[in-house]
Amino acid sequence: MRLELSVVVPVYNEEDVLPLLAARLRPVADALGTPYEVLAVDDGSSDGSPVVLQRLRREWPELRVVRLRTNAGHQAAISAGLARARGDYVVTLDADLQDPPEVVAEMLAVARAERVDVVYGVRSDRSTDSAFKRVSARAFYRLIRWLSGTHAQVDAGDYRLMSRATVEAVNALPEHNRVLRFVVPALGFPSASVTYRREERAAGRSKYPLARMVRLSIDSVTGFSIAPLRAATWLGLTGGLAAVLLLAYALVARAAGHTVPGWTSTVVVIAAVGAVQLLCVGVLGEYVGRMYAMMQGRPTYFVAYDSLTGPATDADEPLPAESPRASA
Repeated sequence: MRLELSVVVPVYNEEDVLPLLAARLRPVADALGTPYEVLAVDDGSSDGSPVVLQRLRREWPELRVVRLRTNAGHQAAISAGLARARGDYVVTLDADLQDPPEVVAEMLAVARAERVDVVYGVRSDRSTDSAFKRVSARAFYRLIRWLSGTHAQVDAGDYRLMSRATVEAVNALPEHNRVLRFVVPALGFPSASVTYRREERAAGRSKYPLARMVRLSIDSVTGFSIAPLRAATWLGLTGGLAAVLLLAYALVARAAGHTVPGWTSTVVVIAAVGAVQLLCVGVLGEYVGRMYAMMQGRPTYFVAYDSLTGPATDADEPLPAESPRASA
């Protein structure tokens, strides 16, 4: 059967929120009156999420479960879902219910009416987020747009609808550590947007602590702009010019007999030059690391089980829907 809609939901240790997600998403999807699938990608969860997903799948035929062999990360889990989604349109939606599933119907209606390939979910109200997160997120998006020229939607995360053509274009990209919230706008497909109020997490804890946000930021900058490399070049040129000026000043002072022995200026100059060098080496290392990872050609994720096709091996059979772990 040809499916018009696939909803990709990355899942990592979300056993508490999954029943709530199903209770809200299923009525929305059923009301669309079109063939669909909900593709839950279990990103190597260590809690009862795999059992909960199997239990939900028995009652919800349209629910499809893909389990990754190990935790590969949020963006990799979404990529795994995009690679296996079958719908003419594909929506990516986090499991925590901060992005309301009810907006899926509006996204699909806009895509049909305006004949666009991408519909972004834009957060018009982020009062549930902390002030630090709101300010840092807006500053980060503006920085990426300035560095790379990519017109990414401000206040748009990974909640979006994509056409089949867009999904195939994303799947064809060879890069590792892709950040889809910037990859998709960079493709330049016709797009529109819908707004919604960002809600509180329904249950559980955030899977994006500060360390992961920093890592995502670094991947975004190094994946979409060579501006840091150019900045390193300019820092080197500026440092070289400063050194020439300092040398000229020292020669003039020596000729005039105004030299005063001292170590403070020497220490300051050495520390400043050393800091610039280390910064430049660090920036260069980020780019070399990305090239090294691409040259190795290692897959970003490994699929252990897909409820549509079965387990990759006999050892990858899913946990039973009823087990002591599930009833605990």
